[in-house]
Amino acid sequence: MHERTESDSRKLLRRLRDVLGTKAKGQERLDQITHLIADSMGTEVCSIYLFRDAETLELCATEGLKKEAVHQTRMKLGEGLVGRVARLGQPVNTADAPSEKGFRYMPETGEELYSSFLGVPIQRVGEKLGVLVCQSKEARAYSEDEIYALDVVAMVLAEMTELGAFQGDGPAMGVLHKQPVLFRGNSGQEGAAEGRVWLHEPRVVVTNPVADDPLTEIDRIREAVGVLRVSVDDLLAAESLDKDQKAVLEAYRMFAHSRGWLRRMEEDIQAGLSAEAAVEKEQSATRNRLEQVPDAYLRERLNDLDDLSNRLLRILTGQGKDTGATMPENPVLVARNIGPAELLEYGRKLKGVILQEGSVGSHAAIVARALSIPMVINAERITTEALNGDAILVDGDQGIAHLRPEETVARSFRDKIAMQAAAQKRYASLRDLPAISRDGVTISLHMNAGLMADLPSLEGSGAEGVGLFRTELQFLIRNKMPQRGELAVLYTRVLGAAKGRPVAFRTLDIGSDKVLPYMKPQDEPNPAMGWRAIRVGLDKPGVLRMQLQALLRAHNGRDMMVMFPFIAEFSEFQEARSHLLREIHRERSLGHPVPKTVQIGAMLETPSLAYAPDAFFKLVDFVSIGGNDLKQFFFAADRENERVRKRYDTLNASFLGFMALIVARCAPYDTKLSFCGEDAGRPIEALALAAMGLRTLSMRPASIGPVKALLRRVDLAAARAVIDRAIASGADTVRPALMEFLATQGE
Repeated sequence: MHERTESDSRKLLRRLRDVLGTKAKGQERLDQITHLIADSMGTEVCSIYLFRDAETLELCATEGLKKEAVHQTRMKLGEGLVGRVARLGQPVNTADAPSEKGFRYMPETGEELYSSFLGVPIQRVGEKLGVLVCQSKEARAYSEDEIYALDVVAMVLAEMTELGAFQGDGPAMGVLHKQPVLFRGNSGQEGAAEGRVWLHEPRVVVTNPVADDPLTEIDRIREAVGVLRVSVDDLLAAESLDKDQKAVLEAYRMFAHSRGWLRRMEEDIQAGLSAEAAVEKEQSATRNRLEQVPDAYLRERLNDLDDLSNRLLRILTGQGKDTGATMPENPVLVARNIGPAELLEYGRKLKGVILQEGSVGSHAAIVARALSIPMVINAERITTEALNGDAILVDGDQGIAHLRPEETVARSFRDKIAMQAAAQKRYASLRDLPAISRDGVTISLHMNAGLMADLPSLEGSGAEGVGLFRTELQFLIRNKMPQRGELAVLYTRVLGAAKGRPVAFRTLDIGSDKVLPYMKPQDEPNPAMGWRAIRVGLDKPGVLRMQLQALLRAHNGRDMMVMFPFIAEFSEFQEARSHLLREIHRERSLGHPVPKTVQIGAMLETPSLAYAPDAFFKLVDFVSIGGNDLKQFFFAADRENERVRKRYDTLNASFLGFMALIVARCAPYDTKLSFCGEDAGRPIEALALAAMGLRTLSMRPASIGPVKALLRRVDLAAARAVIDRAIASGADTVRPALMEFLATQGE
């Protein structure tokens, strides 16, 4: 029986290919295909439903149901048996459809005559395109071989839909990859840009889903899998791999060497698919199985599966990552995800970055912020929809992207960019002026940095120095621990580029969302509150001492500012400070030059440090509030969790009161205090922080102009009075009161 079905499915696919090869128009082709499938499967009804939008299916062709229902019958995702197939991405097979839970009767189709129902998804690698249905009067369940045969046909229909074989009137039969699409993700980095799509990993296009000679195709798939296995084995043989990297690659190799994977692809080829179509069919089927699994580890293996399948397709088709396409002007990088080193290779030539996955604290987001490239993360399905060269608009402020935008959308977006450019010109005129409020208070504005590429912005932005230099990026973008000499050279170049302006170097801040590729990841239930930053440095002091030595040698007679991250209690600061003092003594005793002066600071990122003993504030030279981390601990709201991170407001009365408390703790000892983080670069938030007594703010370079412009036109004492009144009135947030106050202030 199985062999008969396989030959039948090959015969059906050949007939299907003949129909697809005709010059018939899209609707005519679909009608011929439903007739062909019904005839071959021996059923009275065959229908094809296609998505007209992400939530709605439309009956686009049928053999056996009423023709007038075509393009009139529609259903929502999950509605009825057809909607269930589409939602789950899995077949539904029943002998008595009307008695099935969720059955929806559609009188306009005349389907009340038919009892049995078999529906299979038309899908392509995670992209749901529609549903293929067979129905018959006889109350019978379809056999496994019949389900398999229909599944194979659906795979071919998916490939042909992708290639535009069924174009016609209306959205359901519109040309794929041509319609405007809006993607709502999250903001990875603020800013707006217009450009053209550049795919990090271009999609492999399968143009030959049906094969004539199964034996030739099986030889091709076996040879390609052999090449794939050798390439994975070569990766594993690399001497630079540590134990954990090997463990990841072993899981990867297990997929590549899976006999079941190869056997299933060979069965698909026996049924009539080409080697390429067989790879995609198994990729789609396994994706659907894994997406239903509750185990997070198994779901993460989807990335391994996708990567292996894409490698195999590239071997089969010869379509490498380098397709010969020329990077467009104003490229916007679109990727499922990307590592920091890969993103740095693209550098500043990118106008924007859009990731299908990612997080606000990911390494890629850190690099995008360092390069000031607008970034949108969690833009679901963008890699399956975008094509190289497509027009695209990136709105990093809102976390949205417009792919192939309509002209009206593009025009209003260009207006927004033009307004931002005009504002930047206005801010440029303030570059050399101090940030002095109307009542004569001077606020010192500094910039955050983490790469040499950031330093040219020091001059252009009008920043008075670097309030935070993140040293971890140099560790994150390498495959092995950097050497002391390398770091000393880098830090020397940073200081040279700063041209005498102060640079506050933060020692290595790893852990939480920043895991070094060559360091053993810690299995922690809550890494943000786990073994990270100074905790790692004090427990494993070798790396901390090496970095301190590199910093001391780089400063060579200059003034030095160094701060330790994530200090939660006084004793941690004392211990870290002792390490630095010992290294200064050691350098002196070796006859090496030491810095002219040394200021030792702490990052206040946990509420506990605000309540440290007076001795801490007396001993520390400066305190820098790490706003991003402090806020998440103050509000108990994980900044990686989109459900809660937007619930809290920096202008919350309690948080501003906490800022005033920190200012008051530093004041008796004249301890310098600054605020680093995204909020320092938001003008309204910056105004509130300055009003609460903070006199140094550090932000991304592009924010300095807008912040300075606002501070120069406001009376800080008046702003503080507004804040105090709002807090006294019992308001949760002072934002409305401050906005109302600003509306009364002149330009």
